[in-house]
Amino acid sequence: MSQFEDKFTKWHQDNISNEKNHRRREILQKGLGHGTIEFLRSVWFPAVGNFDHLYPEWEVRDFNNGYRYLDLAYMPGEAKGGIEIQGYGPHARDLDVRRFKDLCWRHSLLALDGWTFLPIAYLSIRDEPKRCQQLILSFIGKFISTDVPSQLSWLEAEAVRFARRMLRPVTPIEFANHLRISDRHTRRILYKLVDLQILAIAGGKQRARSYKLVFSPQKLPQY
Repeated sequence: MSQFEDKFTKWHQDNISNEKNHRRREILQKGLGHGTIEFLRSVWFPAVGNFDHLYPEWEVRDFNNGYRYLDLAYMPGEAKGGIEIQGYGPHARDLDVRRFKDLCWRHSLLALDGWTFLPIAYLSIRDEPKRCQQLILSFIGKFISTDVPSQLSWLEAEAVRFARRMLRPVTPIEFANHLRISDRHTRRILYKLVDLQILAIAGGKQRARSYKLVFSPQKLPQY
């Protein structure tokens, strides 16, 4: 059994064992959808390395006082992040007007209820897993963006927050424009963050042209 399969099985069983709501427990016992499992296998686990604060088939109430289920809910602390895997089968291509309107209402009501909602196409999981991994790191970064090492200065901390919000490597001039400081001052900050292994050089050999956040699941704040 692979590391993913071992941790996935334990996580799934723990969710079933700990669930007191019979509706959600019965859904979980039927197993997760193919798209959800492939997302966890190809995107979430390689990027994050654990399933902390992640809940499958999370129950939410709808505006008709009924129940709906998110493919995945990411809830560190009081935060509420929802992830849904969007398929592209005949039902998606031929989505009727009623279903389309219902889907829009659902997303709108989740947003009004404080959810940060992230729909991901199954085709992207299959064809662009690395890009989806970066998307997930940025998604998680929204919930931890205020948590940075205490020894950093304000400018250094803001540079880290800025890097977390981006979906791609960031150039020194972009850092400088965001921080509103000189190129020389910016590069001193970036060099220090590289030395601290918070940022890494993403492009350029003799002279760094872009930087990316070094994501370490072990350094995530505990809730």
